[in-house]
Amino acid sequence: MSTPSPRLAILGGGAAGFFLALNVKEMMSEIDVTIFERSQRVLAKVEISGGGRCNCTNTFEEITDLQLAYPRGHRLMKRLMKDFGQREACRWFEDHGVKLVVQEDQCVFPAAQDSHVIIECFLRLARDYHIRIERGRKIMSLSELEDYDFVAVTTGGSPKASGLTWLADMGHEIVSPVPSLFTLNIPEPKLTELMGLVIPDVSVQLTGTKAKANGPLLITHWGVSGPAVLKLSSYGARLLAEQNYRMSVSVNWTGANEADVISVLTDAAQREPQKQLTTYSPLGLPQRLWAYLLERALGERAAIRWCELNKKDRNRLTNTLTNDTYKTDGRATFKEEFVTCGGVSLNSINPSTMESRCVEGLYFAGEVLDIDAITGGFNFQAAWTTAYTAAKAIVSKAQADK
Repeated sequence: MSTPSPRLAILGGGAAGFFLALNVKEMMSEIDVTIFERSQRVLAKVEISGGGRCNCTNTFEEITDLQLAYPRGHRLMKRLMKDFGQREACRWFEDHGVKLVVQEDQCVFPAAQDSHVIIECFLRLARDYHIRIERGRKIMSLSELEDYDFVAVTTGGSPKASGLTWLADMGHEIVSPVPSLFTLNIPEPKLTELMGLVIPDVSVQLTGTKAKANGPLLITHWGVSGPAVLKLSSYGARLLAEQNYRMSVSVNWTGANEADVISVLTDAAQREPQKQLTTYSPLGLPQRLWAYLLERALGERAAIRWCELNKKDRNRLTNTLTNDTYKTDGRATFKEEFVTCGGVSLNSINPSTMESRCVEGLYFAGEVLDIDAITGGFNFQAAWTTAYTAAKAIVSKAQADK
């Protein structure tokens, strides 16, 4: 009498769910796999990621410490990526027909610059591997899946803790979810009048904390955005939530330290003494921003010539250029890259297998876990890495039980 094929139910038809399903079938084709997706659309987040281009991973070449990419979960990611990291992810996509390209900022995209290339790859392989996809199926309890040998939860981030109550009821520790990766509202009319300006090398910090980030900053009609702000929102996600998104943010518009800025200003006064400050920006800042910062620092004296810049003026200007402080007034969601900080605590899973410590045969992968990253393809890499780890563990257990 033949032994029935092991059965796997995957809850969530997103990036982690599909990647787990495909890798399970590639490792052990006889496993019967069903993906349950509560909505009618699968891979919705993949479709809109990166402006519809899908920033699927990163080279990690500019990441000197994994905590810089993963404010939460970096220790686990460091461990798991030894087995399946960004190189293995890139190889997997290339081997399955998705050609990739690397941008100057080390972000990795499909060469087609279209997320549908990845979606079509996943759906094609799911058909080839006979993976069933049940759309519009919301599983309310594991009791509905008693016929399955293994269950993997890949439901993504939950905006509210109530969405994870069913997992807490099983004994899992839940880290209260809060938003990550968002822009900041700053009610400063003269600043927001500069909307559309991009400053390429800025440093931003939550005043009085260690949360700090560098990179390009975009001035918007509601405040500030861009990679530097999104990284800051990730590093300070819990701090900002605790303060209801009302904190002081310090901006170094130059990316340089005070001593270097003073040196540049002193040199400018010597080289162009008769020019007005407003007509000559020695630090390479956009002219409109330079004029705004001059007025903010010096008021009526912003119209003086460089030769009239005294030590007090220079110190005030330096402070504004390197430590310009604003009060935030809430957050604005960055819809294309919305990520949740929090979820199932890593204390509740086996770090080698992604299996629950509370329920045998139950596995987790992706953003439902308390792992989240800055923007730049790192969150998708967490999905690929944790999904692969869970797939490998499930197959290993299925083969041992044969």
